[in-house]
Amino acid sequence: MQTIKCVVVGDGAVGKTCLLISYTTNKFPSEYVPTVFDNYAVTVMIGGEPYTLGLFDTAGQEDYDRLRPLSYPQTDVFLVCFSVVSPSSFENVKEKWVPEITHHCPKTPFLLVGTQIDLRDDPSTIEKLAKNKQKPITPETAEKLARDLKAVKYVECSALTQKGLKNVFDEAILAALEPPEPKKTRSTPKAAGAHPTGAGITQVPRQPESKHICQHRTPRGSGFGNTYSKADKTK
Repeated sequence: MQTIKCVVVGDGAVGKTCLLISYTTNKFPSEYVPTVFDNYAVTVMIGGEPYTLGLFDTAGQEDYDRLRPLSYPQTDVFLVCFSVVSPSSFENVKEKWVPEITHHCPKTPFLLVGTQIDLRDDPSTIEKLAKNKQKPITPETAEKLARDLKAVKYVECSALTQKGLKNVFDEAILAALEPPEPKKTRSTPKAAGAHPTGAGITQVPRQPESKHICQHRTPRGSGFGNTYSKADKTK
């Protein structure tokens, strides 16, 4: 079974872990626990072919700045997350996260992901931001940053309501399988009959695994988008 490695980065408390747990289990976690590289695995069907989607959670706190990049090698796609109700996390996309991942993985595609969109119209959240002369980040503002930073695209979601949640991971999978120009010449794990949109991607229900499914893979080629056999997954 082929594997797609997706690493999620962004400031602490923007909802990265909730994003992954909600997607993999259909349950929203009730407590915030600082993350130290939790890994999740789900099976997805793409054009009738099974893929293992390895989801790597990372800690956004500065304490983990030296440890975090250890999860970056052989990544097929990054999700750079910020909260739409946290202007500082949005600013750090440009100041910290994109520079970090492009330093370690300059040829790996990434998506800009806005989280917690259920709070964008929440009166108490808006009031709290207004006290600091701030406003929620609009889709238009985020889309402009995505273009400026050369992200594949901007997507947004709510882990709580699951609005837009599946689309985030569908787009991540498509970015890994169909890298944009000029990266098209690199080897990519294309599925036979894979659809050009997320319409052809379905998740196979299962519980998340706390296993480093991608950590010790042996590459069959170079760069991102390599193809791996089932045996690699069990190493």
